[in-house]
Amino acid sequence: MSVLSQDYEQIEYILIDGGSSDNSVEVIKKYESRIAYWVTEPDKGQTDAINKGFSRAKGQILAWINSDDVYSPGAIREAVEYLTNHPAVGMVYGDLDFIDENGRLIGKFNAAQTDLGKLRRGYVHIPQPSAFFRAELWKQVRPLDPSFFFAMDYDLWVRLAAITTFDYLPGRVWAKFRLHSNAKTISLDDRCWPEMLRVHYRDGGKLLSIIVIKYWMRKIAAPLINWRRKRLFH
Repeated sequence: MSVLSQDYEQIEYILIDGGSSDNSVEVIKKYESRIAYWVTEPDKGQTDAINKGFSRAKGQILAWINSDDVYSPGAIREAVEYLTNHPAVGMVYGDLDFIDENGRLIGKFNAAQTDLGKLRRGYVHIPQPSAFFRAELWKQVRPLDPSFFFAMDYDLWVRLAAITTFDYLPGRVWAKFRLHSNAKTISLDDRCWPEMLRVHYRDGGKLLSIIVIKYWMRKIAAPLINWRRKRLFH
């Protein structure tokens, strides 16, 4: 519950649980007095759950984080302060660490400054758990496309970048992304890249571009990537 330990007071907590069979409901009820809204019910996947949550949000700045992942202390306060002091910036993001099931650091996300042109060519470099954006801009581009299982964030970045400016703050590790053997970033990687290519071609992307080259390089290197990932968890 790293969100509840943040030092910024004006946070509207919205929890959307897809009907977990573990002790999630008991944990939620323990902190119910601090939660603006929560629900546990079957949904159509993560994208549907995020859309549900944002439809309830009343704040000026939005972000989402999955139950496996962790906000760093002070992350939300720093993001809010930056957007408050830079009104021309629509989204800000920091760095992100990869951790294993036990919280051990196992890598870092390759974050970098990007914009619409770079995004469309495949230079994503935005760690979703470390990204914060203005609600007024979300209202212009909503909702997340429910047909995306993995690349809903990439799709959102492209749409937001068409109407606003992003700022990357290097060295600000705002979140930690937990990797484990059944995380969808590992087990369903084959669905990630085709979804990203859907966004690329939908927006008039070229047949030969960085993102297409990355896709085929990843396909070729898949056996090695899978082998290295398995070694992390055994």
